[in-house]
Amino acid sequence: MSLRECILYARVSSREQREGYSVEAQIRLLRDYAAKLGLRIAKVFIDEQSATNPGRKYFGEMVEYFKRNRSCLTMIVEKVDRLYRNKRDPITIEDLNIEVHFVKDNEIISKDSRSGAQFIHDIRIAMARNYSANLSEEVIKGMLEKCRQGYYPFNPPHGYAVDKATGLLVLHPEKSKFVRMAFELYATGLYSLKTLKKELHLKTNVDLSKSALERILKDRFYIGSFEWRDETFSGKHPLFIDADLFAKVQAVFTSLNKPKGCHQDIAFRGLFQCHICGRMITGERKKGRYVYYRCTERCNGHCKLPRFREQEIGERLSAAIAAIRLPKDVAQTIETTLRAEQDHTQSQIDKERTRLTRELSTLQTQRDDAYTDKLKGEITVEFWRARQAKWAEEELAIKAKLASLEDLKTAQRLNNLHITLELAQTVDSKLVTANEFEKADLVLALTRKRSFLITCRPGLDGLA
Repeated sequence: MSLRECILYARVSSREQREGYSVEAQIRLLRDYAAKLGLRIAKVFIDEQSATNPGRKYFGEMVEYFKRNRSCLTMIVEKVDRLYRNKRDPITIEDLNIEVHFVKDNEIISKDSRSGAQFIHDIRIAMARNYSANLSEEVIKGMLEKCRQGYYPFNPPHGYAVDKATGLLVLHPEKSKFVRMAFELYATGLYSLKTLKKELHLKTNVDLSKSALERILKDRFYIGSFEWRDETFSGKHPLFIDADLFAKVQAVFTSLNKPKGCHQDIAFRGLFQCHICGRMITGERKKGRYVYYRCTERCNGHCKLPRFREQEIGERLSAAIAAIRLPKDVAQTIETTLRAEQDHTQSQIDKERTRLTRELSTLQTQRDDAYTDKLKGEITVEFWRARQAKWAEEELAIKAKLASLEDLKTAQRLNNLHITLELAQTVDSKLVTANEFEKADLVLALTRKRSFLITCRPGLDGLA
């Protein structure tokens, strides 16, 4: 005579795993119980995860196994809260019409169970559900308090890592450089998300999707704040994107004239705007050799700017660039004067930084004192939340001002100035051998502008 079959089901949550709870010990208990009853174990199902989600993988597989194998009608589980953790589970198990043995609860439940036993079982189910709900509430409460203290309780955004020693967020050496490069490139206005993705992959060998790049470039976490459950919090994580750069990137997103991806290699693509309608000037190659430019609104019949050849705009740029050549003595005088002004400006910046840092420290002290008062019950939770929201706004504003000050680094600005003045002294000699692409680079290097206006002279089919 063959032995009656049964299946074993065990579950351990992620929290219990961290606390050292052994699923092996649970299975050993179930095996010993099956042996005492003389049952043959047909299959073992183990869920090693949180069960607050009704879509547990192995729970679902176990249910399907019972549906397919009607010769096996017995389940053995440690106790009620190992099996039921949501509203659907009891109904799902009841519909299987099987016999369930709860070892530690010393309980066997089936369709033939007496009403008293079923009543006690229902109470245990309610207790298990209440435990799960209460645990969820406590987790949310802890995460919310962590957010209010400025600590990010989730997986860190791209560019950050968790310090295992302190549990705090720190900058990831490589990923933070990638994020910074993404912001700087997109802020130029010369890239679409598609071309930015390609450029970043070429420079860093990191290949993120366009949607991932967009999430990074729009995430206010990089300038010090984050949101959770409809509440905004001021973070204490280190920053490497300043508020001014972030604002430039958002401006590019909202601009109607963002350059679209282009499969052709066009020298002046994304460099010019139409003076008549303000739209971008686009270029297209004809017969594989000739490049013509037109306003993007011309094809819709909404702009009168005529088409023009790349050679024509190249010639006019050459004349314009050559006209700005600076004699060496003039360039030196400009640089000396601006250095003196920069030194004065930097002194003012240092004073402002000291003032803002002191103001931020005072604000943080006030918040810490109020938090202590809340714990003592000296102020209400509602008052604390109202003040916390106000302090978070003030702290974010101060940090934004500090970040904007960091963007005004004297050494960097003077270095850019020196490069520009040096280029202005030799620009005429560079034009002799420059092709159209190099002319475009010269314009950007000398002016540091993203786009220029193009129009036509009244009555002429040309450029002005």
